[in-house]
Amino acid sequence: MPLPERPASIGRRPVHLRSITMRGYHRQDGLYEIEGRVSDSKDLPFSPPAGDRHVKVGEMVHDMWVRIAVDTDLVVHEIESVSDSTPYPVCREGGANLERLIGTRIAAGWSNEVKRKLGRSAACTHIMELLIPMGTAAFQTLAEVRLAKPPQLDPSGKPLKVESCSAYSADRGVVAMHFPAFYTGNQSAEAQRADAHFGASSGRDL
Repeated sequence: MPLPERPASIGRRPVHLRSITMRGYHRQDGLYEIEGRVSDSKDLPFSPPAGDRHVKVGEMVHDMWVRIAVDTDLVVHEIESVSDSTPYPVCREGGANLERLIGTRIAAGWSNEVKRKLGRSAACTHIMELLIPMGTAAFQTLAEVRLAKPPQLDPSGKPLKVESCSAYSADRGVVAMHFPAFYTGNQSAEAQRADAHFGASSGRDL
């Protein structure tokens, strides 16, 4: 369902479009690949503040691709990039240091590792910004592998999933059904089911 329409009185007009797409693949050699693309286009003519490029309406200012190959532990084995459209010719060199991420595991702290190894002038800002959500895409690509393993626990034995997001809040039905020993809420059984099952009643005890 799209967002509600804005009132005509606001009178807004399109200015900029950024698109980010990601796709996961399973290779025959057992590795998993995640491909990401970021593109920016303008609804008005645009020229970068230096250089001689003049970007027409609808033409890509940025159009950049990154491919990562990881194993089942989410350790990066391969990484490469291509920049089809850039503000300046030198931007095409923005992926030259991506190999610094080889051997890095996509896990908690991935964003900080990307920034530490590729931050400032070490890489193209847009490629670096694309790499950060690609970590989440990799996590989702390996969902079947992850779900086949026992849940990860913290040192106290509590599943890391608990309190990891709003759905896994300790007082909500998803935790009550999957990790009942760590449930802290007081919902009715019906409200718990409504949290976890789309076919259940929408009634909630909040």
